Amino acid sequence: MSDNELGQLQQWLGRKEVCEAVITPQMLDAYRATLSPHLWEENGIAPPGLHWCLAPTTISAYMDELGEDGHPRRGGFLPPVLLPRRMWAGGEVQTLAPLPIGEAVRRESTITDIRFKDGRSGKLCFVTVEHELSCKGKVAIRERQDIVYRAAQSDSPAPSAGEPLRHGDRQEWVETPATLLLRYSAMTFNAHRIHYDLPYATEVEGYKGLVVHGPLQASLLFNLAARHAQRIPARFAYRGLTPLISGQPFRMGVSWQAPNDSLQAWTQDAEGKLNMEATATC
Repeated sequence: MSDNELGQLQQWLGRKEVCEAVITPQMLDAYRATLSPHLWEENGIAPPGLHWCLAPTTISAYMDELGEDGHPRRGGFLPPVLLPRRMWAGGEVQTLAPLPIGEAVRRESTITDIRFKDGRSGKLCFVTVEHELSCKGKVAIRERQDIVYRAAQSDSPAPSAGEPLRHGDRQEWVETPATLLLRYSAMTFNAHRIHYDLPYATEVEGYKGLVVHGPLQASLLFNLAARHAQRIPARFAYRGLTPLISGQPFRMGVSWQAPNDSLQAWTQDAEGKLNMEATATC
């Protein structure tokens, strides 16, 4: 990575994007139909993770503005990182107040960090976006979203080995048919082809099958933690570990952890590989 390229990317630091949308009853019905029976629900407010379906930034991209992978071409709101593969790496959601159904929500997004590091797959670039969601002039959610860019298939690391299934205070199996991925892609207006185009996912990006969305896993864990605690966690931090391939059920679990009384949650595939870990504080 040259100093000139890094300097060009750093021009995106501080870049902002503002959008506004309404959490409609129809949006809630679609979310419920897709993730049920794994949701925490409370009358009149959005379940955990529904805000990721709200006014996706990709909705502003026309068909001729999409790249080969289905993402909008680089250089709009997000910086034009040259590494070709892009995925959610993790993040943290701070819930200050519930989001009511039927109310307008304003989201202000700011690029706050761009950094490079060396990983098992070679050079990686992490872009951090901070979101602030407000309703009726009051901040309801503050969020940090970490996006990772990496090299192409030839530099992908060997798959990690599995481990015995983790056991928690509560665990559930979740089916992963292609229809689940299609519905979630539709709700979030996510055209990344690894979630619905099997030849592209396997032959171009080198996965074993269609990839289950990171925010879909995070939404399920967020709701699992809320159901276990009987309230929406004030903080929910999550980190992707290994891509989760659809077609087989995966196991998600949650446990209380002493002494800080937090919740630890995770997803683990049928082969024993941990796919995502999360920590929730209530």
